[in-house]
Amino acid sequence: MGRMQTLHPLGKPPSPASPLPSPAELDDAIRRLKRERNAVVLAHFYQESEIQDLADHVGDSLQLAQAAQRTQADVILFCGVHFMAETAKILNPTRTVLVPDLSAGCSLADGCPPERLAAYQARYPDHVTVSYINCSAAVKAMSDCIVTSSNAEKILRSYPEEQPILFAPDQHLGRYLMKKTGRSNMVVYPGSCIVHETFSDKALVQLKLQHPEAQILAHPECEERVLRHADFIGSTSALISHAERSPARCFLIATEPGVIHEMKKRAPQKEFIPVPSDDGCACNLCPHMRKNTPEKVYLALRDLGPELVLPEALRLAALRPLQKMLSLS
Repeated sequence: MGRMQTLHPLGKPPSPASPLPSPAELDDAIRRLKRERNAVVLAHFYQESEIQDLADHVGDSLQLAQAAQRTQADVILFCGVHFMAETAKILNPTRTVLVPDLSAGCSLADGCPPERLAAYQARYPDHVTVSYINCSAAVKAMSDCIVTSSNAEKILRSYPEEQPILFAPDQHLGRYLMKKTGRSNMVVYPGSCIVHETFSDKALVQLKLQHPEAQILAHPECEERVLRHADFIGSTSALISHAERSPARCFLIATEPGVIHEMKKRAPQKEFIPVPSDDGCACNLCPHMRKNTPEKVYLALRDLGPELVLPEALRLAALRPLQKMLSLS
């Protein structure tokens, strides 16, 4: 099948003043714009279900980085948070990378500005820096290798045991990996995810008493007080796959509950219960991920903006550790 001709940059986009389609027409309008723009929509599992259903690729950070690396589209619309769109741009300098909402950030990335990481690197000059992908392009550029929760254990084991490592920015994932790999010469930057720190171990125990047959699935960004109760710990995609394959019929989910949409699609006969916070609020919904909406997806494709742009020197510096990760994955 021939490649669809794009309207960008040669064609003139529709007027920004054109009205939004009605809710009933919105999905079809987005799919039409995808074809016209020769655009691919990448969405993280933490996006709302409507966006996941509109996307061409839905995945965790590793899967989406790999999809961004493979794409031949002229336009990449990244439905996630800012660092994810940066990753797509790092891997695709000649393509237009759009985000529905440029203010969709990440507590992990925001909590590890490059100057703070540089201070840690100065304290541990013999350590190589391995950074979780949930960080800015500037922090990636300061790193020896990038990891995701899917490949972190494998990549850490690729370093000689005698090589000390500075792991940034997630302290809970870092400590989990220290336990998994047996590395004692690893220093962990004190960052954390606001979503994965909200889960209540007390509420989890109460849910387990109400559902004794349930399996507890947890992301390694959770605190140890939650992880110690888990039957299975893994990346977003690993949690989904485990829920699909496991003979269990009920699961308590300790990660952003956007993953439940995909879990239900793969195993509609099973029950998935999100673990609440101490006060029972919906604090485990990522406020940054949820800034993206189908309406903003439409507007981004219609107006070809907001566009994410990176200085070329920064892009090249961040590309090296990302390519190392992808080669090791």
